[in-house]
Amino acid sequence: MPVLTRDEAQTRARLLDVHRYTVDLDLTTGEETFDSTTVIHFTARTTGNTFVELKPATLRSVTLDGAPVDPETLADNRLPLSLTEGEHTLRVDAAMRYSRTGEGMHRFTDPSDGETYLYTQLFMEDVQRVFAAFDQPDLKAVFEVAVTAPEAWTVLANGITTHQGGGRWQAAPTPPVSTYLVAVAAGPWHSIRTEHAGLPFGIHCRRSLAPHLDADADEILEVTRQCFDRYHEKFDEPYPFDSYDQAFVPEFNAGAMENPGLVTFRDEFVYRSAVTVTERQTRAMVIAHEMAHMWFGDLVTLTWWDDIWLNESFAEYMGYQIINEATSRYPDTWVDFGVARKAWGYDADQRPSTHPVAPDPDAVPDTASAMLNFDGISYAKGASALRQLVAWLGEKEFLTGINTHFSRHKFGNATLADFIDNLASATDRDVHTWAERWLRTTGVDTLTPAYDRTAGTLTVTRAGGRPHRITVGLYDHDLADGRRLVLRDRLELDVPQDTPVSLPGPRPALVVLNDGDHTYAKVRFDEHSEERALRNLSGIPDALTRAVVWNALRDMVRDGELEPVAYLETARAHLPEEKDLAIVQGVLGFASAHIADRYVPADDRPAALALLTDLTRDLIRRTEDGTDPGLRLTAVRHYIDATDRPGTLQGWLDEGGVPGGPELDPELRWRILARLAVLGATDEAAIAAELDRDPSATGQEGAARCRAALPTPEAKAAAWERMFTSDALSNYLFTATAQGFWQPEQAELVREYVSRFYPDATALADRRGPAMAEAAGRYAFPAHAVDTAHLRLAEEHLASDSLLPALRRKLTDQIDDLRRALRVRKS
Repeated sequence: MPVLTRDEAQTRARLLDVHRYTVDLDLTTGEETFDSTTVIHFTARTTGNTFVELKPATLRSVTLDGAPVDPETLADNRLPLSLTEGEHTLRVDAAMRYSRTGEGMHRFTDPSDGETYLYTQLFMEDVQRVFAAFDQPDLKAVFEVAVTAPEAWTVLANGITTHQGGGRWQAAPTPPVSTYLVAVAAGPWHSIRTEHAGLPFGIHCRRSLAPHLDADADEILEVTRQCFDRYHEKFDEPYPFDSYDQAFVPEFNAGAMENPGLVTFRDEFVYRSAVTVTERQTRAMVIAHEMAHMWFGDLVTLTWWDDIWLNESFAEYMGYQIINEATSRYPDTWVDFGVARKAWGYDADQRPSTHPVAPDPDAVPDTASAMLNFDGISYAKGASALRQLVAWLGEKEFLTGINTHFSRHKFGNATLADFIDNLASATDRDVHTWAERWLRTTGVDTLTPAYDRTAGTLTVTRAGGRPHRITVGLYDHDLADGRRLVLRDRLELDVPQDTPVSLPGPRPALVVLNDGDHTYAKVRFDEHSEERALRNLSGIPDALTRAVVWNALRDMVRDGELEPVAYLETARAHLPEEKDLAIVQGVLGFASAHIADRYVPADDRPAALALLTDLTRDLIRRTEDGTDPGLRLTAVRHYIDATDRPGTLQGWLDEGGVPGGPELDPELRWRILARLAVLGATDEAAIAAELDRDPSATGQEGAARCRAALPTPEAKAAAWERMFTSDALSNYLFTATAQGFWQPEQAELVREYVSRFYPDATALADRRGPAMAEAAGRYAFPAHAVDTAHLRLAEEHLASDSLLPALRRKLTDQIDDLRRALRVRKS
């Protein structure tokens, strides 16, 4: 199937003005397909040839200005059109296939109650799976959508929907929006509706999740209202759509999608088991992120996909900033950003697949290459760059430029050049040069301090080419408690420095570059500060400073400058004193998924897991008084994942809880059972019994994960067949099976599958498309196999010209991580 190129899009945009789509969907025609009738009203500026995109099961009829067009001319999802200058009306009638991969019109039947739900995900080039369209972001149009659904269903769309009887629903016309932003969600939704600022607000989920949505509705709606009000304080343009619905939908590939008026979220955000405050904070941040898109992405949309960062970086930055400002419900969101999201950006920016935040247009020649840029660079690095921009430019000037951008381009499209020009109009600073050095370059700068004891001066050297405005934190020992550190002073520096900076008083115990985490760079320590950081980390008073230090240690491990075991020992020493849960989760996550599973040699892994087990046991003991349930839950989760003591886990399972709490909810029960499966301490009968206890969609995924983790040849063969041969698994069941399959403890058992992965994943990607290719590359990759033989095999397959771009990108990243793991082991 051909992908749309930038040149083709520019040619079509010069030819066409698209005015209005009338889309009629009939969702009552069966379980495999639905009917789609589309009428497009548009103008051709001159005589010429073009095409409309469509990927039907059956194309029944096409007319252009009332004259028939031969359906047989449809080829490779393109229907050619020969146009004369003037007004035109195209009518397309087709049957379209439902999806099980989260693309197009996804169909899901809830195993809990047998109810069926449908929703669209039309991003990039999937609108053609639902209706005919001139599918590119700069051909905006008004959309009028009607849906026929089973009588008991509710239909949601971008505009307010009205039930006209007989299962017929009509959505209000949208303002001009891009094709990829059209959205429909249909099913017997459980809905909670309210009103705010004169607009209808609603939240929706599957009926089986109703009690869980009800329990969190006040929190979700409070966050939504607070974000809505805060954006209206910052932005001059009012919210541009007629309603604000948020639908939590099943088997969603992304975290959420910013469809105007109908944001769709993965329904794991409707928590049916206990979660921590940081997980609730993440949900709130995603709500804020998607709402930012109502202005940056939906009101003003990129012209072509090379500027996707304009959408995602802005929404990522605003999501964290708005939650930080608008609600007191959560701790400092920038700590979580620094520990979790920023690390994602650092990792992506050091791989061969790195790209500038704002790539050159020639680097994004088509939609397939554009899809590869939805990564830690477009999100986390871009947001970090914007945070640095605000620190350098000033928030007032930044918002003035943003509001100018909205005013000039509302309901239209804009480019990077437009964005930078609008920012520059609000300041005397050279924003264009800043953008060139920050947005058009790749890689991570490294900042290193040097202290001259004789002169009492500090010099900061930079490996890299970007200017940085940073804060330097100077810390001394607390005279009353030598383990604690106190802030002596913070200095504002522009790096590179022209001259060394004189420091007041004696040599600080600890010098922290980028204190406050306002720039995007790896930081290092002078020799004295490194020793103090390892010894006194938990004594640093500010959580965001501790996050910067932990990130520095993480980078040093990845770069071979700090022994992985030293990181584990630092965690063992300081996490029991850590107060910020985001830091605890980030450190334990890196220690388990990277150090224990990949960076230490296989022979040393049991000792690493034992250290993690001891650490998490300490955290469990620390929380016996019930004062920090989030920390206790985090510790219990990581204890389950690390322990080699099946008797303890089975005892918890039999008793239904951990002594002193928590009680075992479905998430913890499946987590324990998965670990027991890895250790060979459970069987199919126990898995089936647990599935009888929890027959939900999440239970189905838990059972798939556990079955794939059983350490028998038969279990592995069956799991492999389900993943790579039958094509019956949905996107979520495929992921769960892949997560269970590879286990470091079972390396010998699955050794033969390492070589099978590459041809089987390639064939799967060709059959099932980009979403499943991405899932295979991310979750089914044999990451545990850290050896040179695997690296040679992987590099051979990566050299193939036949790989689907989505799979090639994931394999490129995975193989580079494999190389890094080998380097760390040798360092």
